[in-house]
Amino acid sequence: MDEFFVHQIPEPLPNVAVHHDHWRESLFFVCHPRNELGDVVILTMAHFPKREVVDAIQMGRVGGERMGGYHQRPYDGDPHTLRVGPVEIDIVEPYKTVRLRAGEGAPVGVDLTFTARTREYGLRRGTMKAGHEIIWDQSHMVQSGTYNGTFTHNGTTHEVKDWWGQRDHSWGIRDHGRCPLWIWPAFQLPDGMFGGWHWEYPNGAHCFTDMCFAPADYSDPIPVVRFDHDVEFVDEDDKPVAFGKHGEDVRGVRGSVRFALANGDRVTCELAGAWAAPYEPFRRGGQFNVAIKTGDGRDGNGILEVTGARHHRYFPDTDVEGALPEG
Repeated sequence: MDEFFVHQIPEPLPNVAVHHDHWRESLFFVCHPRNELGDVVILTMAHFPKREVVDAIQMGRVGGERMGGYHQRPYDGDPHTLRVGPVEIDIVEPYKTVRLRAGEGAPVGVDLTFTARTREYGLRRGTMKAGHEIIWDQSHMVQSGTYNGTFTHNGTTHEVKDWWGQRDHSWGIRDHGRCPLWIWPAFQLPDGMFGGWHWEYPNGAHCFTDMCFAPADYSDPIPVVRFDHDVEFVDEDDKPVAFGKHGEDVRGVRGSVRFALANGDRVTCELAGAWAAPYEPFRRGGQFNVAIKTGDGRDGNGILEVTGARHHRYFPDTDVEGALPEG
């Protein structure tokens, strides 16, 4: 049952521990070719107890063009079924196989199967407040896999054969636009995946980090005990550029991140890439599809999500309503 929409408290849905505008339970899937930067297909599904709706979002990039779509249905007595309009998610085998479909009426037709290539990794519960207000209070699971099948966009069907990618399952309160900095690496390498969450306060103080390296031999994930980042936004000429208020001149990212693992390993990843899914106008930042090279010579690619508001380094000029957490 951990694969389904049941994570709240020991009471029937839609009762929750905190009746909050931003309480949600969310499934997230992203896939991309493993040997090059190019198309990115993203599918999400989430339910919101206070509003009593289930929604699904399609995002990504096909042929260099941004694509997306939104679907929603009311609970109408059923907050459990993983189906919204043309979008359906089928948990074929828990923590092993998931099938994704988006049929007639979807801007991007999808018939993809996720097959796990690593163990799942459960992040500990993370909490962030602005005074008495809850900004973030969630638990989270990540897992890497391969995707196979097809997707269809503008009448053209594209084959997906052994693409890399990741899936997430999270539940709790997420007032996303008021998190000062949220970095989410979903880095795919031949021998495994780096994945997890990192949050900071506006002044750069660390609030929460829980990440892992999950080996592709299906052995136990290795926790990350420290995460450091040195990344900058770049414009269409690959020159450093400030994000500004809405990232008008941003076309990509480059830089490096460093993972210190619980087993003593230290891994530096040099990265560079372009937008996969900018979040404007709903929130600042978004996801970038990046090529990765590790300090020990491994090549891979994946997603780097950088989003936030008023962070001193990445988003100093952005505006957001309401108080933000302070370090």
